[in-house]
Amino acid sequence: MSFANLGLSEALVRAVADAGYSQPTPIQTQAIPVVLSGADLMAGAQTGTGKTAAFVLPLLQRLATPAPAGDAQKPAGGRAGARKIRALILAPTRELAAQVEESVRVYGKHSGLSSLAVFGGVSINPQIDRLRRGVDVLVATPGRLLDHHGQRTLDLSGVEVLVLDEADRMLDMGFLPDIKRILAALPRKRQNLLFSATFADEIRELANSLLTSPVSVQVTPRNSTVESVKQSVHPVDAGRKAELLVHLVKEGNWFQVLVFTRTKHGANKLAQRLEKSDIPALAIHGNKSQNARTRALADFKSAKLQVLVATDIAARGLDIEQLPHVVNFDIPHVPEDYVHRIGRTGRAGAIGEAVSLVCAEENGRLRDIERLIKRSLPRVVVPGFEAGRPGSQPPEVIESAQRQERKAPSGRGSREQRKPRPAHAARPGASRTGERTEGRPSRSGAGAASRGKPRVAEGTAPQETRTNGRGSGPSHASSSDRRNSPHSPARAPEHARGERNGHGPSNGAPPAERTAHANAKPRRDDARGELRSGDRRPAKRASAQAQGSSLVRNNLPPGWTTPGSAPRRGR
Repeated sequence: MSFANLGLSEALVRAVADAGYSQPTPIQTQAIPVVLSGADLMAGAQTGTGKTAAFVLPLLQRLATPAPAGDAQKPAGGRAGARKIRALILAPTRELAAQVEESVRVYGKHSGLSSLAVFGGVSINPQIDRLRRGVDVLVATPGRLLDHHGQRTLDLSGVEVLVLDEADRMLDMGFLPDIKRILAALPRKRQNLLFSATFADEIRELANSLLTSPVSVQVTPRNSTVESVKQSVHPVDAGRKAELLVHLVKEGNWFQVLVFTRTKHGANKLAQRLEKSDIPALAIHGNKSQNARTRALADFKSAKLQVLVATDIAARGLDIEQLPHVVNFDIPHVPEDYVHRIGRTGRAGAIGEAVSLVCAEENGRLRDIERLIKRSLPRVVVPGFEAGRPGSQPPEVIESAQRQERKAPSGRGSREQRKPRPAHAARPGASRTGERTEGRPSRSGAGAASRGKPRVAEGTAPQETRTNGRGSGPSHASSSDRRNSPHSPARAPEHARGERNGHGPSNGAPPAERTAHANAKPRRDDARGELRSGDRRPAKRASAQAQGSSLVRNNLPPGWTTPGSAPRRGR
């Protein structure tokens, strides 16, 4: 059977021949006569079987007849006599709306009918100017159509035919409120056409409530996939999916690969990963500007781009000629989306391949898909990528490790290798006089008596120093005591050590004894303020305090006192 036998006009048959088609597909053979009869239609067929032409051709045939008299409209800000919108086609995505409008122009080039696509992401003003001049066929996404309707830049009262392309998506909970608002603005008497590759039972029941005595056409089994598409599943760990994709593209010499991810962030991340592996790739999703999405899709269709990473905005209706490979990087949550994804390949009888990368967490979703399409998908394990087998780390893991290395301290050892500081040890800071100090003095006598001592270079004899003009005193600490101080894991500040002034164990005491002594706190009798017999402080402490050098007393920070004197509150 030819297109002429379906009742199409000579102008439409000529336009179809110019597009390279001579024989109608099964869905076109059954749907075109129903649409020409004016009945409501619910049509289902596999992806890539020509559903767009199945409603565009008879739609143009019906609109070829003159509009009823008195149907001229005068839109707000427009002029009288402009043509009314006679056919409205709704699509879920911008890319699909642009593609359908292009089909309307191609098939209607000899009919004299005008068409326009309106969608978001671009300026609304050129669309308003075009609507004022009059349009016969309007292709729109629901959101932008409601924007125009709210601004009263179009009139939908003259719509004769309403088409819902990808009707299952248009009637789900995301679009249903907008669809109901649009239906309320349309004439009650109109023809309704619903086309999709998948119809869930609840969507079918909802669609029946919107149609009037509809005719149902189902030329292929419901929710089935095209036989010309070779489907396979590659089990792999979630962390090695990107590595496996790079391996498949390079080893198989794949070109023009459409990869689907579940999230926008995942699409961007995967595209960057492929670029790092010297595979030209771009991502398209809802957060991209419309110009960027259009350029990326055009480059991919013209084979200028090797890999296109997309969310499910590219899964609906996009016709990419001779697309050889589709990869499900993430298994979709909705099983019907799998049918639409792999339907981008194997279109119009061509051979295609659909590969799914499945980790252990996605096995449940894979079983739902197999239950929907009523077939089991073969599992093919790629050598070297068996589940549970360690492989090269993903770039994000490597980058994270490099950031940790850059943040690691560059001292004598890592933080884990350093010993914890005692409570009275030095802390980094600056003194009140502007000189660099290594810590805060302890309030205990041994720590307080050692504050304010100027640094003495190792190997040189200590010298008396006059400070503040009030006195001087000798230094009793040796360089060996300073090197062996236990107060710091590396080399504690010299003025933070009590033994350099003689307030601690003798220089000949073992390090363990000095450490125990340094950590011990003085215990005094509550009544007399004297040291108890159990204290490990040396008995000669009183004489040491009496012999405290004027250098120590005069260099204490403000608020600190020498041992034996009354403490002052505050610093």
